[in-house]
Amino acid sequence: MDLSTLEKGDVVASKTMHLTRDALVRYAGASGDFNPIHYRDDVAERVGLPGVLAHGMLTMGIGASVLTEWLGETSRLASYVVRFTKPVVVDPERGANVTYVATVGQVKDDGSVRIDLAVTFEEEKVFGKAQAVVMPT
Repeated sequence: MDLSTLEKGDVVASKTMHLTRDALVRYAGASGDFNPIHYRDDVAERVGLPGVLAHGMLTMGIGASVLTEWLGETSRLASYVVRFTKPVVVDPERGANVTYVATVGQVKDDGSVRIDLAVTFEEEKVFGKAQAVVMPT
């Protein structure tokens, strides 16, 4: 990926991921995060949540994969920070669609580029701030 042609505001990647309860259980197994708020409605309700939530690290990780798919490699991703603001409630029947849009936020003098990642679920922002810095080759 040649970063020199990018300008602030360019959309470099977008993707909508469909999350299901099955996917949450598989992620729990892979990550070791078996907090029942990620698979049991009764527990989620008992602690005041609107329903079973997707793991924050899962939604963050999908964002990283959107960036690395665009880049074609992982080594140029110098940093990636996320501030979580809204949980993704995964309906047991319908699941949840989460949309990721990566936009150039800043082209720096050293040739690196800041990518701003907008992530939405049901038209609300999931991340308050999500930024990555990509280094030139």
